[in-house]
Amino acid sequence: LEIAGKVSIVALDKTGTITKGQPKVTDLVPAAGVTERTLLQLAYDLEQKSEHPLAKAVVEEALSRKLAAEAVDDFSILPGNGLTAKKGDSVLLGGSLSYIKGSARLDPSLERQAEALAEKGRTPLLFALDGTVIGMIAVADVIKEDSPKAIKELQKMGLTVVMLTGDNEKTAESIGREAGVDRVIAGVLPDGKETVIRELQKYGRVSMVGDGINDAPVLSRADIGIAMGAMGSDAAIEAADIVLMDDDPAKISLAMRISRKCMRIAYENIVFALAVKAVCLVLTALGITNMWWGVFADVGVMVLAVLNATRMLNTRTYQVDSSEK
Repeated sequence: LEIAGKVSIVALDKTGTITKGQPKVTDLVPAAGVTERTLLQLAYDLEQKSEHPLAKAVVEEALSRKLAAEAVDDFSILPGNGLTAKKGDSVLLGGSLSYIKGSARLDPSLERQAEALAEKGRTPLLFALDGTVIGMIAVADVIKEDSPKAIKELQKMGLTVVMLTGDNEKTAESIGREAGVDRVIAGVLPDGKETVIRELQKYGRVSMVGDGINDAPVLSRADIGIAMGAMGSDAAIEAADIVLMDDDPAKISLAMRISRKCMRIAYENIVFALAVKAVCLVLTALGITNMWWGVFADVGVMVLAVLNATRMLNTRTYQVDSSEK
């Protein structure tokens, strides 16, 4: 409680914290000579074993079109980059634009389309077969309705809000603008989040908010780790100092407000108790009162301290004025 109230920077993981963590497929863009069905089928075959939210979006789209997954071999996850597997004698690759550009032949027109989709806040996933890109599937994760308001609340408390994401810079900037964060740090691999937190700690105490299993190490590294409890992984919940019992981002500022109010009341009670004792000592020394006045005053101080502490029960989530944007 004491440290949470002294935080000056709040780092928010994008997926599941700012966004709903339930992305949907928005665009299917096959390369020349490839059909949408073929692109989706190969993407489905590759993504079926992945637990990443973006992979689940591709799987759900394939299932909605009644496609059946075909087996692949040598499946491998490349953290923060993509996936690879063998299908028969062919090699399948899938992942971010930056990763695929360095691993397969990419048509310039498809690259331009990927950049255009990224500027709209969508995440382009590119897929390659035997070293040639066969198309792209764009996925979008919707921002939680309360995220902009929750971020505004944090900023009104004097906190700097940073969004961390593995998305490419254009997609991240688009989502960051919509959410209203102060700073966006994009292209962060799971094992690179801890380094980012270390850098942010040079400017003040940092609170990290996340929900995924990849967030567990960085939640431990931050001065205060906050896990989104409803959809958070067991690892993230175990590593966090504070666990929110639902996925409402407004509860982040509420935790900070509770911390600040708790410490303020504690200081008030300490100062008040010492002041009363000092007055009683002076009055007794001057012969104005006797020690029994001090005893009764001490009991009165304890009662008033308890009553003052009950003000914590009235702590409410700060509401941004409805006229503000």
